[in-house]
Amino acid sequence: MIYDRFQQEAIGHINNGHSVIVCAPTGAGKTAIAEHVILSSIEKKVGVIYTAPIKALSNQKFRDFRGEFGEAIGILTGDVSINPEAPVLIMTTEIFRNKILDEPKSLRQYSWIIFDEIHYIDNPERGTVWEESLIFLPKHMNLLGLSATIPNIKELAGWIESIHNKPIQTVIEDKRPVPLHFFFQCSNEILDRIEQLKRPRYGKPNKLSTLINYLRQKEGLPAIYFVFGRRRAEELAHESLNFNFLDAKEKSEITSLYNSLCNRFDLSAERSAQELYPLIQRGIAYHHAGMLPTLKEVVERIFTSRLLKVIFTTETFALGINMPSRSVMFDDLRKFYGRYVRNLKTRDFYQMAGRAGRRGIDSEGFVYSRINPHKITFEETSRIIFGEPEKIKSQLNTSYATLLNLYQKYKEGLFKIYPLSLHFFQSGKNEQKEALRLIEAKLKLLKEMGYISGGSLTQKGEFAKTVYGYELILGELYDQQIIEHVDEFGLGIITCAICFEPRKNQRIPILSKNARRIKRECEEIYATIKHQEERYRIYPASKPAYFHLSTAAEAWLRGTSFDKTLRFTDTDEGELIRYFRMSVQILRELNYGQACSSTLKQRLKETIRVLNRDIVDAERQLREG
Repeated sequence: MIYDRFQQEAIGHINNGHSVIVCAPTGAGKTAIAEHVILSSIEKKVGVIYTAPIKALSNQKFRDFRGEFGEAIGILTGDVSINPEAPVLIMTTEIFRNKILDEPKSLRQYSWIIFDEIHYIDNPERGTVWEESLIFLPKHMNLLGLSATIPNIKELAGWIESIHNKPIQTVIEDKRPVPLHFFFQCSNEILDRIEQLKRPRYGKPNKLSTLINYLRQKEGLPAIYFVFGRRRAEELAHESLNFNFLDAKEKSEITSLYNSLCNRFDLSAERSAQELYPLIQRGIAYHHAGMLPTLKEVVERIFTSRLLKVIFTTETFALGINMPSRSVMFDDLRKFYGRYVRNLKTRDFYQMAGRAGRRGIDSEGFVYSRINPHKITFEETSRIIFGEPEKIKSQLNTSYATLLNLYQKYKEGLFKIYPLSLHFFQSGKNEQKEALRLIEAKLKLLKEMGYISGGSLTQKGEFAKTVYGYELILGELYDQQIIEHVDEFGLGIITCAICFEPRKNQRIPILSKNARRIKRECEEIYATIKHQEERYRIYPASKPAYFHLSTAAEAWLRGTSFDKTLRFTDTDEGELIRYFRMSVQILRELNYGQACSSTLKQRLKETIRVLNRDIVDAERQLREG
């Protein structure tokens, strides 16, 4: 294989035994460096762990690497465990962090850790997992970090060097192998220079048909259309039904492929697969998290066949999944960030825009932004597209489970851990002081609530240390013997409720007597937790349990078909499966713990068995795929 300059440089450092962080644009070819680490490690008979930020990316890497390296590849993501003793093990970063803290001996055979999308350390909800993984990285493991363009990559490397006392090489590539050309649709005109947006315009609405016709004339297909809402993705796809992008031969090929894939994944009778069929016949599709996971996979496979010409999708399609196109379109340059809608970060824009331009096929990639001058200014548009990407910042928020694990190992010495963090490395005195206060407050709360006593973890503390993110509510349910005495339906109701996040104004359906009792008990427990966290000024607060899925969960646990189960909720089918899978992961984490009685362990296994069946079984999807 002929490598680019930055790939050669990174591989040279790796061959010399150095850890490396590689910073390069989306689509530049960072995966080739990871593949070199994997191949050379297999030859040397040493282990490699490959972490990815989302399960969809973990699954795709498993399929890709399995095709390349065969039985040497395994996967472990909480809801999937295939070949878990393999020398090359793919996992989510959460699983890696948990292994470091809970079972460090299991990592002895692995010499390399590959962090794909290492800039995820900046993610407000999950970045702390990356930071903890890097703080506690075993001394015997080398690191390969792969990242999109970030300006403070040397700062990140400097921090890791400072805490592990070994050099971290940085390799930076600014140039894209396929350059991007930017276009704008404003007042229904297509403009090829951003300066043209300064001219006063008469507020004509931007028509989708105008943009797509322009792309067709300029041979800009296939194209990915990024949209920041699931319903919007589907609506725009259906709005495009008057287009037909395929000739008779292509239509025959795509129809045959779609039908065979639907048969393979038992989707032929699914309403959602049937709704997609007329779009597929015209070379159009949509893709978002609310879809059945198997249907999303079908769409992805058809897209890689190059028979799909336009796909309307949410931004997860941009995250590491290798789906390049000739053009990328942006429905908007504003999106929802946690609590409110704001203008896109430059880094997020390029994560998506970087899908334009297929290496080895296109000499240029084309990016179209649809602009409404009443919603976004010229200056902001220019900043998003031509500004410097945002620096990555620590999002450290040490969980109760992490503190319990650290206390077990270091006792009060755990306070020496915080100065090793990126947060400490980047922060001023006041921020450092507040972060330390939060850790002290959480530890005091854990002692007051009986998770730690006499310098050791109590039985309740042992139970809670394995369930990251849901420690207190599950710990209290355990302490009050509620978890011990509920049946498998109760366990399913509890685990679905603690991981579920309702949409705004989403209603709870009528609950069974059993679910109402559990809801009441959880609300009493949460009121106590909330009161204690307010007393100690702990933020962000622990998440309450939401019982919107209880009726659907009970139906599914009793063997009801998925179609009928959907009638008990207004949650999207893909989301329902995601929450059922998250519930399976929580049940497995509880089962791994040492604090459960043998009776409870049996009941946990039974709940997993009846919950993790048919379309919910992610492992089955991977095996069949």
